[in-house]
Amino acid sequence: MAEKYDLLKALKDHFGFDSFKGNQQAIIEHVLMGRDTFVLMPTGGGKSLCYQLPALLMEGTAVIISPLIALMKNQVDAIRGYCREDGVAHFMNSSLNKNQLECVKEDIRRGITKMLYVAPESLTKEDNIAFLRSINISFYAIDEAHCISEWGHDFRPEYRRIRPIVSEIGEHPIVALTATATPKVQHDIQKNLGMEDVAIFKSSFNRPNLFYQIKPKNEGVDKDIVKFILSQPQKSGIIYCMSRNKVTTFAQVLQANGIKALPYHAGLDAKERAENQDAFIEERVDVIVATIAFGMGIDKPDVRYVIHYDMPKSIEGYYQETGRAGRDGGEGKCIAYYRPEDLDKLEKFMKNKPISEQEIGRQLLGETAAYAESSICRRIFLLNYFGEEYKSDNCGSCDNCLMPKKKVEAKELLLNVLEVVDTLKEKFKTDYVIKILRGETNADIESFGHENLECFGIGKEEDENLWNAVIRQALISGYLDKDVETYGVLKMTQAGKKFIKKPVSFKVVDENDEEEVDDDNASRSGGGSGGAVDPVLFSMMKDLRKKMGAQNKVPPYVIFQDSSLESMATFYPVTLDELQNIPGVGAGKAARYGAKFVELIKRHVEDNDIERPEDMRVRTLPNKSKMKVSIIQQIDRKVALDDVAMSHGLDFDALLSEIEAIVYSGTRINISYFIEEAMDEDHQEDIFQYFKESTTDSLDAAMDELGDDYTEEEIRLVRIKFLSELAN
Repeated sequence: MAEKYDLLKALKDHFGFDSFKGNQQAIIEHVLMGRDTFVLMPTGGGKSLCYQLPALLMEGTAVIISPLIALMKNQVDAIRGYCREDGVAHFMNSSLNKNQLECVKEDIRRGITKMLYVAPESLTKEDNIAFLRSINISFYAIDEAHCISEWGHDFRPEYRRIRPIVSEIGEHPIVALTATATPKVQHDIQKNLGMEDVAIFKSSFNRPNLFYQIKPKNEGVDKDIVKFILSQPQKSGIIYCMSRNKVTTFAQVLQANGIKALPYHAGLDAKERAENQDAFIEERVDVIVATIAFGMGIDKPDVRYVIHYDMPKSIEGYYQETGRAGRDGGEGKCIAYYRPEDLDKLEKFMKNKPISEQEIGRQLLGETAAYAESSICRRIFLLNYFGEEYKSDNCGSCDNCLMPKKKVEAKELLLNVLEVVDTLKEKFKTDYVIKILRGETNADIESFGHENLECFGIGKEEDENLWNAVIRQALISGYLDKDVETYGVLKMTQAGKKFIKKPVSFKVVDENDEEEVDDDNASRSGGGSGGAVDPVLFSMMKDLRKKMGAQNKVPPYVIFQDSSLESMATFYPVTLDELQNIPGVGAGKAARYGAKFVELIKRHVEDNDIERPEDMRVRTLPNKSKMKVSIIQQIDRKVALDDVAMSHGLDFDALLSEIEAIVYSGTRINISYFIEEAMDEDHQEDIFQYFKESTTDSLDAAMDELGDDYTEEEIRLVRIKFLSELAN
């Protein structure tokens, strides 16, 4: 069936993209063939497109089961933004009155509606079931499918009832989609939905544009977060707190510091919650402070940072929440504050729950603590948790990789661990194994008589932290495995058995190596785009987008995403045809929103006498004077210096030499915008003060005087600033 569709043409016509991401095309082909499909795709991977495009192409209406009213509205607004007809997507939930519901049903009967979003609770109503039985359904899509599993981070009992209700409405293909699922959760989802003959598509969990950092939570946490947000002007961010009270008080702290912030939690009335969420999506506020009640309803692609004031209850929760940063592929910083007492408090809250729930909860909290306390690459840890291997030893985009700690040989320690696990017949968890290693007794150990084992106390010289590090690394290296069914009992793998017979080098991080991450390095991490070539135009288009979003009552990103605006600010399209060459701009979007943007771009090009890329001619020889003029113009437009270097085919060192020549010739330029983004404020002041007091501008003399804390690149940048501001 999929063969009759030209999927690339459909993708371009409906969504404005020239190519699919990852597994999208294969998934869509399976859905079009009418097969049950399981999609495991991290946030930002393009999950929604996997059911939206088939729904637009197939006969009938796709029924999309979604957990939150806010999420449904978000998705419907987004899909309408791509299409000429509003009726193409509707939602059916408790927020609609009778007249509105009848209008929705009429559009479906007339065949206009290709996507119908429903809450699982709405499926239980008899009249809704009767209506759905009467229409032509193309397939069912179950979004946020991890809500089915008790092992998932957001279990919802009503999701367990989807399968019998779907069977009552009528058998059609099922597409189950989730952004986070361990192998155990995936098995639960498939079993509950009866998806036996199913095509499974797993995308990589790696989000290379995200920077991960864990900071110790101490008295100065409020000040630290305020300082960070003030260093990210006009960027959108989410701050997660565990309690409603903390959400309210910390939102007030931010407001008192001149930051546009609002609270969001389940204790606010529905109207206030919706208003605060809309204010964030529509860019009227920069920061939302929230409990985990906020998140699944958000499809905002340009969130630039996610801060956890408190560590979440599980790695799945952490991954899902950090995944809301940088969904457009741009910059995304994920900073979490950790202290063990917070997790102890969460464990106490579970006392009144059934024993099985307590065991699950404790294991999930233990994994979170292991992640927070680990000194290995954050990315390796996260991907390993979701059953994926990360090939590199250093991701270059987390605190542990930016400031790697010293590693020590631990071959003998691993042999000790494997011996204890084997002696205990693979029936005990990490904390019990460590107690045996360290020779510590308790009631359980004495009841089993394990204090009499030959291996009891073989590792008493080492502390608990080191043994935890050895076991964590052994799990990641594949020598040990955790049996999820028995709440985390340690099992030895074939590789572990082989290691006992023939040990090889095995290194772990020295947990006593306490170097702090370099905040300057951290601030420059996190991947992402370097920003638009023409920041003035980019800013003007963002203002226009915001205004049009308000007029059309949709979030600004529904008009055009940041990545599309950046391309427009680079290539200056001045006709609707040219606009359709921009990534993310299809015919429908160009027709609906494009006219005002091309008008703005055309006026900007004419007013500033800009030579558009299409109008440029290839030059056979570089012209030095023209290059200098171009560099000055780009700096005037505040283009990032690494982008300036790239545009002229220079390395960064060579660009600095060109800029130094410009400044020494007497031309005044301003690179403060780049220095402030790239350098620590104290470093800037120290270097500037040095040149102010020095009798020479010699680079060697400056490096000798300032010492190893300052890089040559930093000194050269501030010297340029100094010469330009004071000498010229």
